[in-house]
This record gives sequence, C-alpha cells and structure tokens, in this order.
Amino acid sequence: MVLYIIGLGLYDEKDVTVRGLELIKSSDKIFLEAYTSVLSVGKERLEAFYGRDDIVVADRDFVECHAEDIYIPAKEGNVAFLVVGDPVCATTHSDIMLRAREEGVKVEVVHNASAMGAVGCCGLQLYNFGQTVSIPYFDDNWRPKSFYPKIKYNREGGMHTLCLLDIKVKEPDFEAMKRGKIVYLPPRFMSVNEASDQLIESEEELKKGAYHPDKTLCVGLARLGQVDQCIIAGTLEELKEADFGAPLHCLIICGEVHDLELESLRPFLIPNSAFQIDAEGTLFKREDTVVENDDEE
Repeated sequence: MVLYIIGLGLYDEKDVTVRGLELIKSSDKIFLEAYTSVLSVGKERLEAFYGRDDIVVADRDFVECHAEDIYIPAKEGNVAFLVVGDPVCATTHSDIMLRAREEGVKVEVVHNASAMGAVGCCGLQLYNFGQTVSIPYFDDNWRPKSFYPKIKYNREGGMHTLCLLDIKVKEPDFEAMKRGKIVYLPPRFMSVNEASDQLIESEEELKKGAYHPDKTLCVGLARLGQVDQCIIAGTLEELKEADFGAPLHCLIICGEVHDLELESLRPFLIPNSAFQIDAEGTLFKREDTVVENDDEE
C-alpha cells in the first residue's frame, strides 16, 4: 500500500520511465495532476498507452481542496499520482508528500526529466544557476514583483535565473460567479513575450538595476523536450518581439556567462542582438577585492 508520485517527463505519453509505467499499470487508483503543468497530450492518449480507462484528472480545486482524496486511498491500496516533469520540482507535490506521511502513508517518488534540468540544452551550465523564480500574470489589481529581488540577488552573484512562467487552467470567472453561475475561464499559458513585457515594466518601476532590458542577455525557451522545441537568445526588448510558438514557455536571465556558454548560445542568438556581456563581471558593478601580502621580504 503505497502512494507513488510518478514524473511523466516533458513531452508525451512515451516519456514515462519503464518503472513508472509498470507502477501505473499495477496501481489500484490513478490521479493525473493538471494544475502545475500540462503535457502535450490529453488524458485519453495516456489511458490508451497505459492500458487504463480510469485516470482521474486532479485540477487546481481538487489538489488544493481535496488532496486527501489522493493519498488516503493509499492506506488500502496502491495509488499512482502522475505529475508532469519531476515530482520534486513543485511545492504542491512536496505538500502532498508531507501530508501523506503525516497520515502514515508510505510514499515513493519516481523521477523524470523536468524543465529545471532541461534548460541546460541552451548551453548555459546548470551549476551556474541561482534561485528559480515564478513570474505570475499581472492584472489591474495585482502586479506582484517578489521575483525581482531574487533576480537581483542571483545576478549580483553572477548566477543565471530560471523564470517559470504562469499558467492558468480552470480558473473561475468571478464575474459569472457573482451572477450565481459556475464558469471557468479559457486556459492561459504565459509566453516569453508577456514575461519580457512584465520584467521590463518591473525594472522601469523599481529602477534597482537587477537587469537591463536593452543589454542583459536572456534566453527564451518553448516546448522543452519536444521535437519542435524553440530556443531564442537576446535582450528582453528583443525577446518580447520574437515568435516562440505554442506553450509551454520559460525564460532565463543570464548572470555571468563563461566563454564556453556563450559559444553554445551563439546558434540561438537573434541576428545582430544588442546584448552586452562581460565574463569578468564588470557589468555587475563589483568592486575589485585587493588581497594584500603582509609577508616581509
């Protein structure tokens, strides 16, 4: 009797690991998390590949309000909780693990590829990344910028910043709810273009030099791990005009870029890009540290 939290990878039904597939086929109940991310294929394709017809889709309301319906059944049988990417890359999944263990449920994780690692395909080295941030959709009443100081902290340390972009799936229409109707808005997936606009707005408002929209090198990525993945590098001002195609998108704001990283990025650079870079870090306004030699000759 185990709750198996199984990563599905980034692309389609065939990205699941062999171990993950075996556990899915043998589990008593299966839930598909459709809140933090989505695959390029629907539930029906997954069911056909897994040889099952009983996958329950766990949307935002289900995960946030009825999570116990996922892990409590694992007290009496095996439950497979399927998540896009890798199970340990979202706090939502960590919360379910903790709550399940508090109830005495055994939890096992089956790992898979995630955007957190796949972004390395652009040529930037993963060990040069700092804190990952999320960029939420701005609206008329809510324009949070908690990501901004984290980007600034990363860049002051010469580190790259991976920006995960907002998705809105099965969001309630509050205007319809006021009229007593339960209506959900169409799904929305933030693009690199929208994220670039919001990041430019944030710098123009806060003016603390976390990055320079017309100079700082950034990398936009779309459909990571898929056959038509797209990578384009340039400044935020340039990326906001680029065509990245269908979702899902993410964005990297570069820190210090090593020569090898820059050579790896060159095939993805916008022609005649205006980016500026200095591998020695002088764009970060650092003061040179002088080490004095106290030894007497």
